Amino acid sequence: MYVSPCQGDTSNQKVLNSGWRALGDIGNAAVCKTMRVEIFPPESVTEPRHWVRHDQAFAMMLGRGSIEWGTKRATLEKFDYAAGDLALCDRHVGEWVGLMATPHLQLGISDAALMASSDGAYGEVELKASRKFADPRLSALVTAAHAEMVAGFPSGRLFLDSVEQAMAVALVKDRAVRHRLVQISRGGLGPARLRRIRELVDAKMEDDLSLDEMAQSVALSTAHFARMFRKSTGETPHQFVLRQRIERAKAMLRAPNARVLDVAVACGFKTQQHFAQVFRDVCRVSPTEYRQDFLDSEVTGTSETPSEDTSLSQVTF
Repeated sequence: MYVSPCQGDTSNQKVLNSGWRALGDIGNAAVCKTMRVEIFPPESVTEPRHWVRHDQAFAMMLGRGSIEWGTKRATLEKFDYAAGDLALCDRHVGEWVGLMATPHLQLGISDAALMASSDGAYGEVELKASRKFADPRLSALVTAAHAEMVAGFPSGRLFLDSVEQAMAVALVKDRAVRHRLVQISRGGLGPARLRRIRELVDAKMEDDLSLDEMAQSVALSTAHFARMFRKSTGETPHQFVLRQRIERAKAMLRAPNARVLDVAVACGFKTQQHFAQVFRDVCRVSPTEYRQDFLDSEVTGTSETPSEDTSLSQVTF
């Protein structure tokens, strides 16, 4: 089966990364609840094909090339693309597609994320289709999702939820045809709600915590919660959870017999390699070096290593 940037969801559609399904992809459900990401190489097929896609899809080109497409088989138009160019597909409207001579990443944004970004809208949020446009912020978000996909989704559901919600906010803000204006909250989360979030994160540190679960715990939509949380703490939910995991890891590593693998699992990291990478990025030393520095300081009576830095300002989501 051939696949266009706006291909319909069919039973034999090729999903290139099964890890996405493990994170909750529900395919052809009436209301899409999670984001879908697929990558497609260039094709040599020139015969026009007709596709209809019923979720809200858009694509980012991964290299130079072109795609032929249009509303009628006999009048296809060739669009030339560079890496990072975007295309937003018509939802429920058929597209004729000819030669696809560019690699691209195709994303399906969930209705839940789009509705949450519309602050009170219900049903489908209608977006204005465009076969070629540029949006540096949106391209950066897609690049982050692509990198996560290539790496095997080591950062878990919360990272993907945060990326999807940021994509939805950008699409609704700039591309919505009909929606309620997004209201910018002047205040943040109150002390009671922040306490509930901290308790939830502490209790579920080992789990793959989702943005929706955090928002539900304080009775807010995902988009509203993400904005309020950042206003209150100066961090995104993902940054906050990651910092809590690193703090727990540091405490566990101070035990002389702690195994790095056990610490990684207890702190919610999927692999020891991912844990070591994040720990080094944040603390500037590896977990093993951190523990050794701490034990050496205990022997000499000096304070904790000054090279440590738990700032997450370089972590985007």
